[in-house]
Amino acid sequence: MRRTIDFLLNQWLQIHRLTERLRYRDHTAETFSDVLDSCERIAREVFAPLNRIVDLEEPRMMADGSVWLPEAAYTTAQAYRDTGLVAATQDYAMGGLQLPHVIEAAANAFFAKAGIGLGGGAMLTTGNANLLLAHGSELQREVFARTQLSGRWSGTMCLSETQAGSSLSDITTRAMPDTDGAHDPLGPRYRIHGAKMWISNGEHSLTENIVHLVLAKIPDDQGRLIPGVRGISLFIVPRMLVDTQARLTGTRNDVVLAGLNHKCGYRGMPNTVLNFGEGHYPVDGQSGAVGYLVGEAGQGLAYMFHMMNEARIAVGLGAASLAYAGFEASLDYARIRKQGRPIGAHGKDPSLPQVRIIEHADVRRMLLAQKAYAEGSLALVLYAARLVDEARTAEPPAAAEAHLLLEMLTPIVKSWPSQWGLEANSLAIQVHGGYGYTRDFPVEQYWRDQRLNMIHEGAHGIHGLDLLGRKVRTADGAGLRLLTGQMEHTAARARAQGTLSEHANALTSAIDRVVVATRAAWATAEPEAALANATPYLEAVGHLTMAWLWLDIALTAETVLASGDSGNSAHLLGLVQTCHYFYRYELPKIDAWLAVVSARDATCYQMAEEWY
Repeated sequence: MRRTIDFLLNQWLQIHRLTERLRYRDHTAETFSDVLDSCERIAREVFAPLNRIVDLEEPRMMADGSVWLPEAAYTTAQAYRDTGLVAATQDYAMGGLQLPHVIEAAANAFFAKAGIGLGGGAMLTTGNANLLLAHGSELQREVFARTQLSGRWSGTMCLSETQAGSSLSDITTRAMPDTDGAHDPLGPRYRIHGAKMWISNGEHSLTENIVHLVLAKIPDDQGRLIPGVRGISLFIVPRMLVDTQARLTGTRNDVVLAGLNHKCGYRGMPNTVLNFGEGHYPVDGQSGAVGYLVGEAGQGLAYMFHMMNEARIAVGLGAASLAYAGFEASLDYARIRKQGRPIGAHGKDPSLPQVRIIEHADVRRMLLAQKAYAEGSLALVLYAARLVDEARTAEPPAAAEAHLLLEMLTPIVKSWPSQWGLEANSLAIQVHGGYGYTRDFPVEQYWRDQRLNMIHEGAHGIHGLDLLGRKVRTADGAGLRLLTGQMEHTAARARAQGTLSEHANALTSAIDRVVVATRAAWATAEPEAALANATPYLEAVGHLTMAWLWLDIALTAETVLASGDSGNSAHLLGLVQTCHYFYRYELPKIDAWLAVVSARDATCYQMAEEWY
């Protein structure tokens, strides 16, 4: 994976240009490489050997309401904190390294590949702190964000409830004003009552405190919860209460563990059910968990999207890394496993020795598909991370363009690696044959770990609704025009270069079909008709995006090959060949998806419940 990451960062994304920016001027290409070297080594030496242990020794709820974790979880959490990556992209003033986001993402790819459930949930902690830096008060930033970034505390996001998974407008957790804390320096104080579900790292002892960010509704004057999202506010609810100097007061907040969710995979971190305000730990003699309002009341969901969007990019990165882990494992296996004989003019000759399975055409097909999915996903996520850096540090017009492009791509960055990474991991099992279905090889765990990525941070279908229902329509389609304009620019370069003009023509033809389907979906302006096939639309635009990126990658690979400076021509030729594969085997799939979108096909929507 390192060879691919180096190519994507240095040749394709040309990250050395970032060092010309004021924010990153203290760094060089060498310091970026040193960061990656260190993280790759720690992931290989510390995380990878412990990955199977935490899969087999999953978290347990103890009688005292605590969570038991294997020693491996503590070892990897500390190792990750020691890297400084929790605050890698933060300002020096916040104890950060001011590294580009794209370097942080590349570094985290090594850890996700070595052990996706290890590291103490650093992604959530970083996202929690970033949200507070953007929307919290000065003291909230200093106490809660800074301390999380230091590694002393960890963070969560508490959104879902048993009756309201992704439908956050239906949450019922209440936040009642605490008259004794109206002027608390940490923020207007409320008492939180309710339960939250699917909280990763909601209870543990990996850090001295846990900072929960909780969505809750403040009742109106009649004590009623405002329906929909307008009534949702965001609160900081620490497990242990703290003072304004970020010191623990010794008082436990009224937050308790109600149970653990026992997962198919991703077992390295506990997934919890938390109860708030049941009176188990009364604060000042009152029930209700103490929570501090973040920003303005009623803006909770808007604030939380700051964290969710970061988390969605991180999910895409984890999915790409798991796909890569399976790809490498099955490639290694195919190179040593002997089975079958060559198919010659007169069939298989039993007198010949067996051949390695990588010599069989269908095994090569499965490996090539995995390479396309895994490396394509990695490229997509690193490109998105590079857009984060552009939005942060480029000149205003370019920064605004990067932000719009990132908004457009985020549903794809989360969903495409999750969907096709799972397919890659399935193919990795298939390459191993029966052995792949056993615990003697790691590929079955990669598949189980991967399966979560299509669910969390917005289930797959939700991102289709977001893309077709909102993103492509915002600002009269400005995001879609910008994205397709970038694609057409790559196609023009490919025609000029000549060798890949066939794919350039296929790309522009596919762009036209997507634009036509988008218009057709909304031709009647009826949401039910337009969005009935939002998921096929997501698949089509995802594949179109990946075809664009593979063509762009192949152009860069051919340029490097032509320069004669590369010492790794086999790797570059492999990238070009993978581009050929994607255009000949994958891009044609979009026609079936777009057909039902364009026709506003109602087959699924009209299926009566009793017909099942």
